[in-house]
Formats: sequence, C-alpha cells, structure tokens
Amino acid sequence: MDRRDFLRAIAVTGAAVTIRRVGAMDILSQNLGKIGNDKVDLVAVMGGEPEDMFRRGIDTLGGIKAFVKSGQKVVVKPNIGWDRTPELAGDTNPKLIAEIVKQCFTAGAKEVKVFDHTCDDWLKCYANSGIKAAVEGAGGQMIPANLESYYRPVSLPKGIKLKNTKIHEAILDADVWINVPILKHHGGANLSMSMKNLMGIVWDRRFFHSNDLQQCIADVCTLEKKPVLNVVDAYRLLKTNGPQGRSLTDVVPSKAMFISQDIVAADTAAAKFFNQVREMPLDRGHLANGQALKLVRWIWTTGVQRIGL
Repeated sequence: MDRRDFLRAIAVTGAAVTIRRVGAMDILSQNLGKIGNDKVDLVAVMGGEPEDMFRRGIDTLGGIKAFVKSGQKVVVKPNIGWDRTPELAGDTNPKLIAEIVKQCFTAGAKEVKVFDHTCDDWLKCYANSGIKAAVEGAGGQMIPANLESYYRPVSLPKGIKLKNTKIHEAILDADVWINVPILKHHGGANLSMSMKNLMGIVWDRRFFHSNDLQQCIADVCTLEKKPVLNVVDAYRLLKTNGPQGRSLTDVVPSKAMFISQDIVAADTAAAKFFNQVREMPLDRGHLANGQALKLVRWIWTTGVQRIGL
C-alpha cells in the first residue's frame, strides 16, 4: 500500500481513534483491543503542555531508558522546515524538543544532535522556530543540513519509486534517532506527520515531488535505520493552508501527542485525530485546563496491521 492509499484508508475506515465526550472531559478512546497486561504499542496524550505530555507518554512506554542507552549518540529530528514562530504551528514545538533532549541526557546519552533539511533559510528556521535556543539550553547541539556534503548515498531495495537516495550523515552515524514531526495540513501531501518528516533527512527532495510524492514518502520509510520513537506533536494544529503556517486563523489549540515505535501506527492515530479536530468545535477553555489530561493506551490489532506498509 502506498501512502496515498494509507491516507484514504484512514479517512474511510476511521480505524485509529475516535473523540468522545464523557461528562465534562474530551478523551481519546479506542476499540482495537483490550489493554490488560499486553504490550503498549502506542500512547496518546491529550491536555497539558508539550513537555508534560511527553513525560506522561514516555513513562507509559517504559521510560526513555527503554529507547536510549548510556553512552549512545542520539539524533532528534524535528520539523524545522519553515521560518516561523511556534504560534504559527509550521514547525515542531520547541518545548517538546527541549524535553526530549533533556531526557536523552538523563538516560546517559553521550551526545544529542538536532537538525532538519529546511525549506527556508536554515539559520532563520533554527532561530525563529525557537528550536535552536531550546536545544542548546538543554545541552544539545544544532547541526547544519544545508549542503550535499553532509549526506551519504544509501540504497532502498524495498522502495518502489525511490530506490536510492542520500541520507544525512548524522542519522547514519547515530546509535539511535527520534523522529519528532508536527501534525499539520500539507497542500501537496495532504498531511505532514511522521512519515513525511523523513523527507528532512534526505538531500534530493525534488525527486519526491516529480516521482509520485506519496509513494516516495512511503519508500524512504523503508530505510533500514528506523527511528526508535516517533513523537507526533499536536499541541497546536495547523488545520489548513499548510505546510508553512501563515496565519493564526489557520491554527487551533489541540494539545495532543502520539508516541510509538511504529511509524504507521503513529500516523494512523494522528491522521484520524486531525480529521476530527478540524471538523469539530473546540472548547478552548477546556483544552487549556490541565485537569483535562487523559492518557489512553492502545494495543494495535488487525485494524492497524491492515494498513501497514
């Protein structure tokens, strides 16, 4: 299944999540299996600030030490593609990135590097997104991705349209890497989430746009070195006119997060959430209330497997 069919399947089947009103609280609910003592494959958190949601979510998955080991070199890959401030929701929230960097060091990481192959001027993107200051304040290192010399050739034997590409050396040299996209509308790809965020580790993105964008996005996800975590930032939701973030009128406060090792599971849940939030009136005061935080765990069964890559 290519990514176009993946997005269509989500829109048609609604396999991932629903939003249900329970008393005075909006929660994310699921019907894909019982939790019991089974392994948790995906965590969704709603309500609270980005750093708090990540703490709660990663604790449910066993803590950051389940994914980052002492002495490891770590890369955190946000979406920093646009020269936008955080309020416009074009880039990953800097508070979330700072928290992930801090937790990696708490787990004993030797180093934590952060980068994106930006669309706008990379220095402006890094600075105005707030991510450079957040990363450096947490002890991490921002590295450039604006020159082809930073990338090395890799083959993608499982790819359909994208068989070969160049991947940033930081990804190839890291022991582990964490994929941290922002959930937003995208004029070309429909939605920008975990899978789409991998375009930011590639040098030649023009190939994607001229050779079936949706399929190339799926193809790059067959890279052997996969992220150990996919953390989808849905604190603010750019509901239309993406991917850049041009106006506050296009942004709604959604205060959610999806965390999974399974990139398809993460995007399945995030895409369904996007569709529902965009269509429903939001009680902004309620979403701002820290008491509204609700954490839900999924055990993915055939519903997600059916739309896997």
